[in-house]
Amino acid sequence: MTSTTNVTPTLRTATTVARRTAWLAGALFWTAFAVLEGVNHGWLAGALALLFLILPDLTFLVALDEAPRMAKGQLPPRAVPYYNAMHRALIPLALLVTYTFGPVAWPPAFAALCGWLAHISYDRAFGYGLRTKEGFQRG
Repeated sequence: MTSTTNVTPTLRTATTVARRTAWLAGALFWTAFAVLEGVNHGWLAGALALLFLILPDLTFLVALDEAPRMAKGQLPPRAVPYYNAMHRALIPLALLVTYTFGPVAWPPAFAALCGWLAHISYDRAFGYGLRTKEGFQRG
């Protein structure tokens, strides 16, 4: 009879590595797409892609006054809904589908969505995800 004691942690580790590798592949794809859009459609597309690459992490500014009272790694609870909204991949993906099939054709908007998806993908690849109501990383 074999022991299954170490199967679960090993499987969990393998799953985590596979998931993070997939997110990293997605991050590189969206980054390349954002750069391509910037090159093909000018400085505004590139600037919006870069802005949306950093914008999701600026949600902490919502509660900057509370930051000194927070524990290490904790986001102020008032900023959590904004942070989580900006870090859900479904939102920019839905906007991307709407953009693709909608009547609007403005390449800088598409570049911004690529930058936003790149940001979310990099976060997931490096182990950062959504926050609990208290502001800590979800397990």
